Amino acid sequence: MRLPLLQDNRSSRGSREATGEISSPVASTPLAGLTVLVVDDEADTRNFLSFMFEDYGAIATAVASVDEALAVFEQTKPDILISDIGLSQQDGYTLIRKLRSLEPEKGGRIPAIALTAYTREEDRLEALSAGFQQHLSKPIDPTKLITVVASLLELPLKVSAS
Repeated sequence: MRLPLLQDNRSSRGSREATGEISSPVASTPLAGLTVLVVDDEADTRNFLSFMFEDYGAIATAVASVDEALAVFEQTKPDILISDIGLSQQDGYTLIRKLRSLEPEKGGRIPAIALTAYTREEDRLEALSAGFQQHLSKPIDPTKLITVVASLLELPLKVSAS
C-alpha cells in the first residue's frame, strides 16, 4: 500500500515551515493544521492513522480508550474524531453518545467517523444513529479516509488515487 502525496509532503515540509507558505498550487498537505483525535485499541492502527494524518499535514492525537479520548477532548477540542467501534471496556458508541451529549460550543457537534471492522448494514445504521456522520470499514483505504475527512469538514482537496 502506498500513501498518496507522501514524497511531496516530506520534501515540502521544511520549506513551507520556513516561509509559512505552500509553494505549489496543489497543496501536498491538504489537512494542514487540522487536529484529529484517533481512538483505536490496536496500537498498529493508531500508529498507522497518526502517521497517515500527519503526512497530510494534520496534528494527530491517538488514544486507546473512551476515557483517554474524553480526557484529550477536554484539553484540546479536535476538529474531527476517527473512532473504532469495537474498543475494549467501553465501545465507540459510548464515546460518540458522550460527546453528542455535550453543548455545541464544548464540542458536542464534532464531525465523527466510525472506522470499524463491523461492516454489516445494521452496523452502519447503528453507527449513524449513535451520532457518527460516516461509517467506514477496515481495512481502510487511506485516500478514501482523507477524502471523507475533507468532505465532512468541507475542505478543498486534491488527492490522487494510487
